[in-house]
Amino acid sequence: MSVIVVGVNHRTAPVGVLERLAIAGDEVGKAVIGLAQRDNIREAAVLSTCGRTELYLVAERFHGAYADATDFLADIGSMRGDELLPHLFSHHDEAAATHLFDVAAGLDSPVLGESEILGQVRTAWQVAQRNGGARTTLDVLFRRALRVGKRARTETAIGRGTASISHAAVDMVAERLGSLSGVSVLVVGAGDMGRGVATALYGAGAGRVVVANRTAARGSELAARVGGEVVGFERLRDAFTACDVAVTCATGETLVTPDLLAGRAAERPLLVVDIALPRNVDPEAAGLPEVTVLDLDDLRDWADRGLAARAADAERVADIVADELESYLGEVTARQAAPLVAQLHERAEQLRTGELERFAGRLGRLDDQQRDAVDALTRAIVAKLLHSPSVRLRNDAGTPQGERNAAAVSDLFDLG
Repeated sequence: MSVIVVGVNHRTAPVGVLERLAIAGDEVGKAVIGLAQRDNIREAAVLSTCGRTELYLVAERFHGAYADATDFLADIGSMRGDELLPHLFSHHDEAAATHLFDVAAGLDSPVLGESEILGQVRTAWQVAQRNGGARTTLDVLFRRALRVGKRARTETAIGRGTASISHAAVDMVAERLGSLSGVSVLVVGAGDMGRGVATALYGAGAGRVVVANRTAARGSELAARVGGEVVGFERLRDAFTACDVAVTCATGETLVTPDLLAGRAAERPLLVVDIALPRNVDPEAAGLPEVTVLDLDDLRDWADRGLAARAADAERVADIVADELESYLGEVTARQAAPLVAQLHERAEQLRTGELERFAGRLGRLDDQQRDAVDALTRAIVAKLLHSPSVRLRNDAGTPQGERNAAAVSDLFDLG
């Protein structure tokens, strides 16, 4: 049985591919169910964020599960194999665990140390559990990944400073403009990402913040929190006409078209940062005079410049990943020996109870207290005899010696 991860992320695919393969939050459960029902897949979890769509699978054969996974992704993105395959990555067993640990720790995010990803990993695990995709093997893997993520953020400074996509977007704008003082900023979307953007803008001293949401009422609380204004999407054209900068992070649709921006004065520059996936901004809008459109690819390139400054923290986090990986692999191999150890103890218990029944006639004159003493004595003898073999089976699991021990025990006690 192998753990496999197959998918695309910000390192392997551009935004145009990532948005085609993105799975909306309310569709992840259905995706887990669909994957787990495939012949080659025993367990499944789906991690889909603005920077990745990754399928974590448990299967007996790698190639069969890989084929199921690629077919699944191709269907989601309506993509041919030659379009999809150049952007796919895959790992199995130890490499798959290492990858998830890196993701949870923030080492594999567009922004190094990103804080949001840990919650997204937890949600992916919970959704998989609720929908029957994560059982024993993936439960162990994701529990350990969450432990890695927590250790990374409590034992190092990897999560301090710019540690989220939303904050990074604001920092990139501030660096590009020199300052946000007096700048009128429009935030499109009042979900988790929108809250992060608006909060970061407020902290950076933006001159005016307008929150646009599908319904103004849902965005009013956020606008009030940052001392801003709120508009509904029906006023989006006017909001874009009046702003200097827009950060778009609404869910799942194209909202900003060349036509929407047509009313702006051509001499007034507009900077749009689109951190939504799928994107909110029609790429053709970038062709308008005085309009600059940046997306997640641009944000990734900007964030890469800051990697050197946090290299020491990244190295410490890598050490945590290595430490937890060793512990995880030990747990996995011990679990591999567990069924055989259980069979051995079950077989011994059958022999013990069988002998007690055979001698029941001779023990019939004993009172209840004496019979309990005989039962406890025989249990203790069996436990002591099996203790060392059980420990050896667990400790040597996953090694050539462990395989020889397991084969010998199976043969000697007829456990096949």
